[in-house]
Amino acid sequence: MTSSHFTGMLGGMTFQKHPLSRREFLKLAGLGVGALAFSPLKGRWNITAAAPGLTTPDFPKADLLGRNCTTDTSLQWGGTIPIMSHPDDHSSKVRDAHADEVFAWQREVSAENVDIYIPNQRWVETPEGYIWCPYLQPCKNLPNTPVTALPSGSKGFWAEVTVPYVDLILDNPKPVSGWMQDHVNYNRPARLYYSQVMWMDQVRTSDSGTVQYHVNERYGNPGDLFWAEGAAFRHLSEEDISPINPDVDPATKKVVVNLNYQTLSCMEGEKEVYFCRVSTGMQGDSTPLGEHSVYWKLISVRMTATATGASYDLPGMSWTTFFAQNGVAIHAATSHNDFGTVRSHGCVNCSPEDAKWVFRWSQPTVPLEPGQVTWQNWQSGSTHVFVVDTF
Repeated sequence: MTSSHFTGMLGGMTFQKHPLSRREFLKLAGLGVGALAFSPLKGRWNITAAAPGLTTPDFPKADLLGRNCTTDTSLQWGGTIPIMSHPDDHSSKVRDAHADEVFAWQREVSAENVDIYIPNQRWVETPEGYIWCPYLQPCKNLPNTPVTALPSGSKGFWAEVTVPYVDLILDNPKPVSGWMQDHVNYNRPARLYYSQVMWMDQVRTSDSGTVQYHVNERYGNPGDLFWAEGAAFRHLSEEDISPINPDVDPATKKVVVNLNYQTLSCMEGEKEVYFCRVSTGMQGDSTPLGEHSVYWKLISVRMTATATGASYDLPGMSWTTFFAQNGVAIHAATSHNDFGTVRSHGCVNCSPEDAKWVFRWSQPTVPLEPGQVTWQNWQSGSTHVFVVDTF
């Protein structure tokens, strides 16, 4: 196994061209990520027209936002989702929201008519109406004051996206990676999304005065490089990766992933110190049962696979903790907000906040530079992960 090819990966959806009900959404989960025989999105986007003076969009003014994240895996129909008049997929539709559209997240509510066959009964109220929660990635718009040069003596720095999305400008003549080739072929913008982490190895100022960072996939990059607006990124510090509860005996730490409940618990002895909902592998790509041990951790890595039911090639998988020898990891997911239901191709999908907490708490610890660690003796000295299916 190399850093550019893994069998475990976050799950996503491939949708039909008409707006989906929640029941249809779940039925399509088995299709997974990939399905690359898509029709082009003519006239919607043109990534080759990106100018060196790009600026971040004018996102809605609200403390919490929601991004239509179905665009991550819905190339053939543009990721449109319905905005409903009530939190009920049988109510009247206000309109269709387009891919990557961002909304003010006013509050989260329960469905008016509960469907016992659908685990997720949460809806998000927006100024225009209600959107089913799994469609929206929770995010914020927190632009930064960018640095104008690399830190003295440094070859680069890790940085996290702190806006709903940021456009990328390809810095090589032709795309190399599969994901970038798809974006070009189907006229779709290349973007990074809120909470993704990437390596920045250059800084420049455009003719228009915009500070831009040179974006590099430090681990797993086949050759694609980009420029993006620096204000969209927050420079990570030692504090961001500082170990949680480092004084606790590492031998007492363990992670328990329950496939039936779709939950993850961090245990110190018999005490649960952290709990979250997750999304594990779908049928045919199940997260492997049994006792495992953390053997590789990376702040961010590109993940690809062609061996499972669908191909995928996705950059910037942040806070990645590998624990099974066939390439299964705990990591952040930005392509859905449906934690608590089965969604992945074997990996354990977490919200970015949850994945980062597990990353910092588990052993071995990872230094900010180089941002990854491989544990040679995987049977000793690292946090054990127990995957169970008990009720």
